[in-house]
Amino acid sequence: MEGKICIVTGANSGIGKATAIGLAKMNATVVMLCRSKERGEEAKKEIIELTGNNNVDLFICDLSSQKEIRDFVTEFKSKYQNLNVLINNAGVMLSKKLLSVDGFETNFAVNHLAPFLLTNLLLDNLKKSAPSRVINVGSAAHRMGKIDFEDLQRKNRKGRFFRLYGSSKLAMTLVSYELSRKLEGSHVTVNVVHPGLINTKLGRDRSSSRKSFANKFLKSPEIGAETSIFLASSPEVEGITGKYFAKKKQKPSSKVSYNEEYAKRLWEISLEMTKL
Repeated sequence: MEGKICIVTGANSGIGKATAIGLAKMNATVVMLCRSKERGEEAKKEIIELTGNNNVDLFICDLSSQKEIRDFVTEFKSKYQNLNVLINNAGVMLSKKLLSVDGFETNFAVNHLAPFLLTNLLLDNLKKSAPSRVINVGSAAHRMGKIDFEDLQRKNRKGRFFRLYGSSKLAMTLVSYELSRKLEGSHVTVNVVHPGLINTKLGRDRSSSRKSFANKFLKSPEIGAETSIFLASSPEVEGITGKYFAKKKQKPSSKVSYNEEYAKRLWEISLEMTKL
């Protein structure tokens, strides 16, 4: 991976940090995209000390803000010409329905619209650097999700927060497959990863009983990062695109995630929502 430029979103903790460490150990240039400057700087220092790789860069961006995403892309392109790997890792699992600064439900804004916008804005760099790879960190929770085109963000629905989260991950999976079809022949691959049941800060506002369960039974972020690192670096997956991976193996995603009519319609709506 030496000489490869890799962006990892949400790289200051959890699976993102473990992914950044794994890529840095392979001598990649790791671009950390983090919301908190303080936590990002702490993580960057730790990654450099742990791996001995000084090619670790930090950019600050709140992915719930489309303006901040656009500002980051402008800043990134002023410094880097190439982009070999984009790992859309950052996500949220909020139990309360909160709106982003742009007026979107926050799970939907961060888990779906943010990677959609970021990836599209960086496509020219990815194409220029081909063969290159986009890895979108999804979740098995997408199987509990629903696509309701009358209420995509589930603003008017009551129900368990896991369904809200799952719907945002289903949306991300659908457009990931659509992007892989649009990029056919470009040598830019797009795949979705289920990292497993991992103990991270994702459900930071969950109850104390759920946190206790997570601490006892969920796996470490290092295990959660393994498939993302594999997809970013392994020659075994060169040219493989539009697939869903778990434990470094191709797996089927939900039946609805392969609905091309849904994917095309959701793609057009996402373009409107992100003003692309």
